[in-house]
Amino acid sequence: MTVYIDPPTWPGHGRMWSHLISDASFDELHAFADELGVPRRAFERDHYDIPSHRYADVVAAGAVEVSSREVVRLLTGAGLRRPKGREVPPGLG
Repeated sequence: MTVYIDPPTWPGHGRMWSHLISDASFDELHAFADELGVPRRAFERDHYDIPSHRYADVVAAGAVEVSSREVVRLLTGAGLRRPKGREVPPGLG
């Protein structure tokens, strides 16, 4: 199981955020997030939003640190990229 996380450089709600992704499946991603106690509400289309204060925990649990550009490349290459505005098929989120 390999999951990836980019640096916490995305602002929102008074915090900085990272994106946690899988290049294999959403099931793999959800399982990893569940083990860390990341709430399902943090899942957005194709990634989990992770607040900066959890970054080190996620890396310590095994997430591989990559650039934000690499996150997009990995998701696209795996066919898992879901850009804003695209409908998510039932049962896949």
